Amino acid sequence: MLHSDQEFQYTSLAFRQRLWRYQMVQSMSRRRNCRNNSPMERFFRSLKSVWIPEVGQPSNREAKQAITD
Repeated sequence: MLHSDQEFQYTSLAFRQRLWRYQMVQSMSRRRNCRNNSPMERFFRSLKSVWIPEVGQPSNREAKQAITD
């Protein structure tokens, strides 16, 4: 499942077809409901600022390991 707001890049036909290709379900916030997405925005802000070093991780495997440890 992918949850997003209703910005144009998430509502385009090409994007929705790609989701379908990967068998993903799309969920969208209602218009003018900014609080609906705030928990995920806060999670990713914490992920970027606390769990991942400024220089990044050398590989995807190491990044995944750093998050799951």
